[in-house]
Amino acid sequence: MPEGPEVQVVVSTLERQLQDHTIAKVNVFYEKLIAYPSVDQFCQQLQGQKFHAFSRIGKYLLFTLDTSILVVHLRMEGRFYIYDRPPAFCKHIHSIWQMDDGRNVCYHDTRKFGRMWLYPKTEDVASLPALKNVGLDFTDPRADAMYFYQQIHSAHRPLKMALLDQSIIAGIGNIYADEICFACGLDPRSRCNRISKKDCANIILQMRKILSEAIACGGTTIRDYTSSLGVSGRFQIHLQVHARKGEPCPVCGRSIEKITVGQRGTYICRHCQKRK
Repeated sequence: MPEGPEVQVVVSTLERQLQDHTIAKVNVFYEKLIAYPSVDQFCQQLQGQKFHAFSRIGKYLLFTLDTSILVVHLRMEGRFYIYDRPPAFCKHIHSIWQMDDGRNVCYHDTRKFGRMWLYPKTEDVASLPALKNVGLDFTDPRADAMYFYQQIHSAHRPLKMALLDQSIIAGIGNIYADEICFACGLDPRSRCNRISKKDCANIILQMRKILSEAIACGGTTIRDYTSSLGVSGRFQIHLQVHARKGEPCPVCGRSIEKITVGQRGTYICRHCQKRK
């Protein structure tokens, strides 16, 4: 699944391609793709609107149009491609937006988990129903050490599950949770109620550092995910532990192990990461 940095790359790429262009026609081939409103309303309302701004909260893409805000979640394998001519047939293309210059924006999703919402334009995007359970974005300055400590200090669940909780800080997924825990020297199984304010300060510091570097590298391409329009992330070459089972730890040289935390595959150096 694309995480915050990968979604940011998609947003930035689409902004360069679609800024100030108008949607001439909309087709939807998979009704469940549209979570709100109805498919007919979605197509009618989107048609004729111009793209004005592109942004992201957590793993959600937000497109500001003339009178609406389009919210998109790519889920596991959603991608956007832009073609001069769309493929004659592709069972995994579930929506096509024909643009004013003749190009076609195609939404491709092999597993059909992605969703789209179209709402009336508002300045308070946090109030949109699709985002009601989404916490502060990892770039939000309010997502500081004290905020994180207050959110987790009474919980008994593992630290990694708190990092993955999109209602606390949005945009961190499995890859970056592993990397943050390693950078902080914390075992991802550590209980939240044992994490100190000092630990939280380091977690936020490393979070911002790692995710900023990932965005600068174009995200992380692992297994079958690449960002839209052929943009592939390069941050995977900088990963310290994730997906490196059996390889030497870059700090101590001991073997990196794969364990399970909250049913999520998790990579760890038992020597460098201390359990609290």
